[in-house]
Amino acid sequence: MLLILRSLARHIRHRVDWYIVALFTVIGLATLAPVEGAAADGVSLAVRVAVGLLFFLYGARLSPQAAYDGLRHWRLHVPILTLTFLAFPLAGLAAGLLPRSALSTELAVGVLFLTVLPSTVQSSIAFTSMARGNVAAAICSASFSTVLGVVLTPVLVVALIGQTGDGGMPIRASQLGDIALQLLVPFLAGQAARRWVTEWLGRHRALITVCDRGSILLVVYSAFSRGMTTGIWQRVSPGRLLLLAALCALLLVLALQLAYGTARLIGLPYADRVTAVFCGSNKSLASGLPMATVLFPAERVGIVVLPLMLYHTIQLVTCAWLARRWPAGRSAAPRTDEDDRKGIRTARSGSNPREGTSANPG
Repeated sequence: MLLILRSLARHIRHRVDWYIVALFTVIGLATLAPVEGAAADGVSLAVRVAVGLLFFLYGARLSPQAAYDGLRHWRLHVPILTLTFLAFPLAGLAAGLLPRSALSTELAVGVLFLTVLPSTVQSSIAFTSMARGNVAAAICSASFSTVLGVVLTPVLVVALIGQTGDGGMPIRASQLGDIALQLLVPFLAGQAARRWVTEWLGRHRALITVCDRGSILLVVYSAFSRGMTTGIWQRVSPGRLLLLAALCALLLVLALQLAYGTARLIGLPYADRVTAVFCGSNKSLASGLPMATVLFPAERVGIVVLPLMLYHTIQLVTCAWLARRWPAGRSAAPRTDEDDRKGIRTARSGSNPREGTSANPG
């Protein structure tokens, strides 16, 4: 019996993403004990500081060389970026056409916000490696997507969400100055300081991971605390939540199919098709949550990020299953030793930042 329990504990430890558990635990805590009044103002200030610190660390750990190297393999990266910043937003706009009785204005905005986010970094690389894809290309593509996302995501939010005409959640072009101050300036400061802090960051990975994860958990707690004071769960019925989960699953399936089909159509080899699938379909929770706190009113953030959190959970489960069971994963076009050495050298140069989750941040 003891052996069975130990085996079960090992299975759970390796199969469960405890950071996802922590995220939903924090949502439960915010539901039961939301912060209010002066304490809420203090938490909001802490969130602003945490968001600035997060983007400084993203800039400090993201290798510009890895992003620039992506330009050399344009036949792979152009389809990925087109899917990330064009096809996805078009799908988000289409989802917004659903009747408001099915998908409220705030949830429709949340779905559209999800679709304009950049790809993940670490999880895209991890899934690509599991499926024997082109790891070096995944590093370049995810890094390039992150760099573009710092600029493109706020611009797309203003252009698309600010012009939806639904009311209740105005996003104005004048906000781009505040967005630049809170997101872009810390990111660029991290890039500028990279030569001096990279070695220190490498020596203190555990501390940086705690900082990343703790900051994201603080953002989630603040967002859902504000949501509780405005009746978030009264506005999201179980039926709407199920519909939202189904919509997120549909978006992921479409992205997976489109990424693989496009990569195959233009004649990319197996390893590059794997990279296209995971880099093109994943969306970054670690970038999206801090951005949402800057872009949207505090009382609306909790409900707006619901689609992102659901999509992130579904993408982790689905992509992990797909990477482990990819039909050709163990036999077709395995990576060469030189591919692996190139990927390792690029990763060691600092191009693989941790985005804020345990094994596959978002």
